Amino acid sequence: VQLQASGGGLVQAGGSLRLSCAASETSQRIIMINSMEWYRQAPGKQRELVALINSGGTTNYADSVKGRFTISRDNAKKTGYLQMNSLRPEDTAVYYCSAELLLASAYYNAWGQGTLVTVSS
Repeated sequence: VQLQASGGGLVQAGGSLRLSCAASETSQRIIMINSMEWYRQAPGKQRELVALINSGGTTNYADSVKGRFTISRDNAKKTGYLQMNSLRPEDTAVYYCSAELLLASAYYNAWGQGTLVTVSS
């Protein structure tokens, strides 16, 4: 089971990007994404939690992104998303997804490889 993060890139301040985090099956079937989190790590800074969606669909956001970012998931596609609007230069970071996946026999925690978001002023 793997998570693949994508969608990063270079965008001007005020622009938007949508990050995707796709769960792919290898030896075990994925039934659903139970919960997902997005983190980011800027150069020289610690990794921080940006957004999460729990098993019940409740979302939570860091104060710095509230009102601008939206986390969601599509279990039919086994993919989670982070819609980022009104981007600021301080949003520049490598973004990572993490998910708890419900497999046929157990829960499994996985991390994506990270995708770089660069916001120019």
